Amino acid sequence: MNFNKLKLSLYALLLTNYYGFKLKTITNSIEKKRVRLFYAQRLLKKLKIEVEIKNADKLKQNGQYLLLSNHRGVIDPLIVELALADSEIFGLWISKKELYNSPFFGLFVRNAGSILLDREKSQMGGFFSETKAGVKQGNSIFIFPEGTRNKSDASLIEFKEGFRIIALKNRLPILPVFIRTHTHTALGASLAKKNINKTVSIEIGDVIDYKERGNIQEIYKKMFNI
Repeated sequence: MNFNKLKLSLYALLLTNYYGFKLKTITNSIEKKRVRLFYAQRLLKKLKIEVEIKNADKLKQNGQYLLLSNHRGVIDPLIVELALADSEIFGLWISKKELYNSPFFGLFVRNAGSILLDREKSQMGGFFSETKAGVKQGNSIFIFPEGTRNKSDASLIEFKEGFRIIALKNRLPILPVFIRTHTHTALGASLAKKNINKTVSIEIGDVIDYKERGNIQEIYKKMFNI
């Protein structure tokens, strides 16, 4: 590990836990959104990563959605937060148990607005009840439908079907976004070289009706020309 990577990793750890603790006392979703956005801006600035938002005019200013995003790197949630900065959309992130228990991300994930997805549980009723409760409170739901980070050479891996159930049960229109830049590679470049600037591109897609009968992944791929 080079010195720059060590320094940035330590900075990220301290910043993440600082804001994780700060978010613990905040219940208002607008204030949570503000703090999450400030955290994302501050960390990405330190990493010298800029975010380019394509088709920003397609983004609604408010409303509730099931946001779908591809997933390549750990900074993907930050990229999504910045893409939504000029809207009033606030979402609860669907988060795996590994993130909840992580010494690096755990405090932030638990307090920033998220719903735990424990795939080891045989019954998912509690999970879907939590998503319904979150939507009733006026929140959107944000999810990586691939279910895990895509570490393959393919642009996209198979979507898990759970996202369709969330959309249907809560009558949430689907808001697709696509992070075109390989964020794991971009982050690696930032950690390896102190003075390198990187731009990550994220595209906003057209809203899909929750009653859409077609294959959502195929619609997603066609929409973003994947």
